[in-house]
Amino acid sequence: MRKLCYPFAALLAAAILGLPSLAPIARAATAHPLMTPRPPSVPLHTEFVVEVNRLGQVVRVTQKHGCKDLNFNAHTLGNVLQATIRLPNGKAIVGLYRVTYDYNPRTYGIYRHATLLRAGGNWANNPGAANQIVDDAKRLEQEHAHPNLPSLKKLLVPTPKPTHHPAG
Repeated sequence: MRKLCYPFAALLAAAILGLPSLAPIARAATAHPLMTPRPPSVPLHTEFVVEVNRLGQVVRVTQKHGCKDLNFNAHTLGNVLQATIRLPNGKAIVGLYRVTYDYNPRTYGIYRHATLLRAGGNWANNPGAANQIVDDAKRLEQEHAHPNLPSLKKLLVPTPKPTHHPAG
């Protein structure tokens, strides 16, 4: 039993003496916590009038009324551009809708409500705003692509060993 204690004690002593040298590494590896924004403490309300196509997708925003909180305005505008408005049975009615967003500071919840203002419109076959945003992003990516560069797959192929060129 005594023979096992000496190696264990030596290992424990080496670990304890080695820990202070690892402290700077441990401090450098820890991530700093990100600051999380505080939720608003007052009720917020935004309102949008949108055109909806035959698929129930929002085509564009025709009117918007925001609140004093610019972050909430941006959040709800992005949400309404991606929204689909359909009946409970899954059918969509082409038309103008009023979409409101209400924030409750007690529950931290955002409630969205859509109301049909007028049925019909000449935008029934137009693509949704979210689809248009994705298509524009793909088009910009293709415009900024560098046609002279080789593909990444060709670059990642292993190369043969370099040979020594005689100096001379």
